[in-house]
Amino acid sequence: MQLAAYHLGPAFGYYLPHPADLLIGLGREKEVEPIAAWLEEKGTLGDDALALALGARVRGLLAAATGDLDRAACELEAAVEHHRRVEVPFERARTLLVLGSVRRHAKRKRSAREALEEALAIFEELGAAPWVERTRAELSSIAGRPSATGELTPTEERVARLAAAGRTNREIAQTLFLSVRTIEAHLSHAYRKLGVRSRTELVLVLGPPPTA
Repeated sequence: MQLAAYHLGPAFGYYLPHPADLLIGLGREKEVEPIAAWLEEKGTLGDDALALALGARVRGLLAAATGDLDRAACELEAAVEHHRRVEVPFERARTLLVLGSVRRHAKRKRSAREALEEALAIFEELGAAPWVERTRAELSSIAGRPSATGELTPTEERVARLAAAGRTNREIAQTLFLSVRTIEAHLSHAYRKLGVRSRTELVLVLGPPPTA
């Protein structure tokens, strides 16, 4: 696959990970390598967080395709960190979905569920119904006890404890590098799981914040 032949514009390159997914599914990994390299070069030269995130996601997909789940997880975790520097929630959620799937196959159930539930909250916020269904299917395939009643994911617990400490949703979003709407979704899930309706009740359930 010759990328030069496409005469890529500045924005078009961000769509490269999408055909990369399809090519990997068809077993044409060699054609995906130039896509990863192009995104990495674009990201490094221009300090482009989105290009770096997408390049790392493609690398993660390539590693997963060869069965190297540890490397795949490392690449995808790096991708998520790059995503935190730029507000493109749909692509971030897609990366979290892939990370959750890789962790699930690596038998890392709790961390898989954490990534998938964060992806689900974003897809629900965006109204991306097909991706909501796909993420729920991944969640349902995780064996063991689900994190339904009274068991928060690590992200939900952080959000809930910050809320119980008196932080506003905007302050929590800034602290965790998430959107305000994603914080609202996590807090809503935490309320439901803990059976509470307010920050005051959160304090009763979680206890007062630690003092210095």
